[in-house]
Amino acid sequence: MAPNPSPYPQPPKSNLPLALAGGAIVAMLAGNIYLFTQIQDLKKESLRSREEIQSEIDKVVDSASQVNASSRKHAEQLREELDATRRQALDAAQSAAQKAKLEAISNNTETAKKLEAQQQQIKTQLSTDIGDVKQQASTANTKIDSVSTEVASTKTEVANTKTELDKTIAELKSVRGDLSGTNSLVATNGKELQALRRLGERNYTEFKLLKTKEPQRVGDISLLLKKADPKKNKFTIEVRADDKATEKKDKNINEPVQFYVAKAAQPYELVVNNVGKDQITGYLSTPKDRIPRN
Repeated sequence: MAPNPSPYPQPPKSNLPLALAGGAIVAMLAGNIYLFTQIQDLKKESLRSREEIQSEIDKVVDSASQVNASSRKHAEQLREELDATRRQALDAAQSAAQKAKLEAISNNTETAKKLEAQQQQIKTQLSTDIGDVKQQASTANTKIDSVSTEVASTKTEVANTKTELDKTIAELKSVRGDLSGTNSLVATNGKELQALRRLGERNYTEFKLLKTKEPQRVGDISLLLKKADPKKNKFTIEVRADDKATEKKDKNINEPVQFYVAKAAQPYELVVNNVGKDQITGYLSTPKDRIPRN
């Protein structure tokens, strides 16, 4: 039995999927064409860039080659100049060395001549000096012999003088001074005074005193002659010491006139050996040890 037809009519079939599929295919083709075109452009651009880079590289290579060539040339020039300078320096050094050698030979020759002349001069001078020394030695020996004789004679004289002085000292008289209880050796002449000096026990100052209005300095004191009597060999004198004056009246010759001063414990002694008209001569004797009096 045949089916029953649908009461409703069937819709017609749609072409949209086909259209969409065709559009997609067309779009894909168009995209492929565009991509192909872009790829071709990129290839062309890449080729052009490669050619430009290669061109620049070639330029750089050419420039580097030129620089290298210039550098090699400059280096060659510098090497040649350096070689020339070395040769000049070597020639100059050799020339200077040769000149110095010749000068040294010349100087050595002259020096040798001078040395030879000096040696000859020294030999001559030495010969002369040796002769002079021999002569001087001979003269010196003669003088030494003479001096030896004189020394021996002097020793004899000294011995004789010592004996004579010892004898004189032994003959000196011990005279009592004008201060009680003190005696002193008194010299009556220059020989005896020298003997006293030789004893070395006291200091001696010789004087010649004139009769004046002002006192005269003798050693570390002052003396004023007031009276001189040659007939009686007497004199009167004023002694000034320690800011005071002491009169010694009517004293005899060769009599120790004694007095004390503050600076010495032992007395000073005044001895007059000769009385003349208005003058006296003698000596002042003072102790060597100056121990102040208490």
